Amino acid sequence: MRAPALFRTTTFRLTLLFLALFSTAAAAFLAYLYLMTAAEVSRIADAEISRQVRDLDGVYQHGGAAAVRQVMIERTDVDQPFLYLLLDKDGRRIWGTFEGLTIGPDTHDIVWTRVRVDQSVRGDTAGLRLARGERQRLSGGETLFVGDDLHGVDAYVLKIAHALWGAGVMVVILGLTGGILVSRNVDRALAALNAVIAAVRGGALDARVALRGADDEFDDFASGLNDMLDRLERSIASLRHAGDAIAHDLRSPLSRLRSRLELALIEAEAGKGDARQALVQALDDADGLLRTCAAVLAISRLQTAGPAPDQTLFDPSALAAEVAELYQPAFEERGLAFQTELGAGLIARGDREFLAQALANLLDNAVKYTPPGGAVMLRARRRSSGEIELSVTDTGPGVPADQRARVVERFVRLENSRNQPGAGLGLSLVAAVAQAHDGRLELDDGPGRFEGLGPGLTAALVLPRAT
Repeated sequence: MRAPALFRTTTFRLTLLFLALFSTAAAAFLAYLYLMTAAEVSRIADAEISRQVRDLDGVYQHGGAAAVRQVMIERTDVDQPFLYLLLDKDGRRIWGTFEGLTIGPDTHDIVWTRVRVDQSVRGDTAGLRLARGERQRLSGGETLFVGDDLHGVDAYVLKIAHALWGAGVMVVILGLTGGILVSRNVDRALAALNAVIAAVRGGALDARVALRGADDEFDDFASGLNDMLDRLERSIASLRHAGDAIAHDLRSPLSRLRSRLELALIEAEAGKGDARQALVQALDDADGLLRTCAAVLAISRLQTAGPAPDQTLFDPSALAAEVAELYQPAFEERGLAFQTELGAGLIARGDREFLAQALANLLDNAVKYTPPGGAVMLRARRRSSGEIELSVTDTGPGVPADQRARVVERFVRLENSRNQPGAGLGLSLVAAVAQAHDGRLELDDGPGRFEGLGPGLTAALVLPRAT
């Protein structure tokens, strides 16, 4: 038969282990207390016996054996708890509160001994009891014995022992009760966590753990689990959206690619058309598909890898100058005024390859969306906060404020950009690069409207201060 579920929990087992350790320590302490109490009671009794012997010895020095006998009788009459016995030089009983005790001669003046006393002589309950006492050879040769019935001492110590045992039992009972209560509380907290985990495993990604408000480790764990589930839900939603977007955005180029290949095949069979041109166009379409797939893989790699790899210290202005040189011909071909504003003495930490790709994406967007006659500015500068800013400002149509959170998602393209080539992955890659460097992507208005252009867009890749 299996034990109840509560008794099989780890918390209850830990409680039992703690209780066993605590009970062992408590037992050792109670045993020490018992021994010290018994020793103290014996010490007090021995001290009182020694005082009685000294008093009776003083009486003997002044009045002899007869005076000692009289004092012992008087003390017995007032219910003194001590046992008295006086023997002559030959060991015969002169007077005492008990009989049947034989104490042989001893060379020592004072001897502590244990004797058995017939209590029936004193009118008490019949039977032999153990007494502890001190015997002393008096100066005249007589032997004096003063003892204490250990039955009273043992009874007192036994009461203490019973009290200590009761305390030990109470410790065990209270420990078990506390362990059961603690186990139940922990089980309830864990049950809530397990219920949410089971719900998530069943597909309910919106399930969350309710915080108890205790601000303890369970609330910390629940908060962390909720944050993890939030990110998981967003990631899965992003994957679903990405799958739909990939199917939507790749369907058109794949359809065009198939149509062109089919048309080229028909024309080739009819002896018409330019097969070479058809192959060149098909290669261009395939390259576009490969670029889209590469961008998706790059974003996924950044988002799953955590911090960007191979981070080193570098000069952001030098990096911006290299990328600007590559894009200078594209701006001239489009009839755009392109300027750079690169600060000196800038130092940043990051992966130059990823950051160069991100900066290239920003310039590529500026080339595509800025109308001829417009202007583009590339900046690399240090902000007052110490952060490094790599920004591209253009005089294109810009992005409405209510759409800026969407355009950094994968495969999101605004209506005014549908006629432009691309898959809507440029800003997503920049945002992923910024996140991998503990930075951020900020989108804001450009210089405003001028001569029918604008309001423009400022896309800033902000990197943390290099440490």
